[in-house]
Amino acid sequence: MFDINKVDRDIELFIFDIYIAILKIEKVSSEFDNVESLLYDFRSWDSVIREFEIIGEASKYLLKDNLLNNDYRRIVDFRNSIIHGYFGIDQNTVWEIIHQKLDDIKNVILELISKIDVDLKEELIESFMEDNKYLNFVVKKLMELK
Repeated sequence: MFDINKVDRDIELFIFDIYIAILKIEKVSSEFDNVESLLYDFRSWDSVIREFEIIGEASKYLLKDNLLNNDYRRIVDFRNSIIHGYFGIDQNTVWEIIHQKLDDIKNVILELISKIDVDLKEELIESFMEDNKYLNFVVKKLMELK
């Protein structure tokens, strides 16, 4: 029987999932000068929220494997508040995280990427470039990791 709670992925995939989600949040949010403009553009708002969900879900596995210290549990908690309290998401908190905390998370993820075996990292970069070939900004950033 299929167990929906069983995730059978290499941890390195979660690291790259987070990195790409951060890139997407940065790209989308860069088009807005304030949180209200982002909030009122429902496609962009929904996109940012979805990418935060991905970051939180993937972070859960990094925490479990002790690749993130327990301080990063708040990422998972934020994901849970988005998922379970979607009607009460504080847009100012989202904006603050984007502009004051996302770079810190990104730097931690880039450090984890730098520790991946060179051959595996190259293979993953190629795979994620193929998966995201329609997103030039993602492909460019992935190429910079080589």
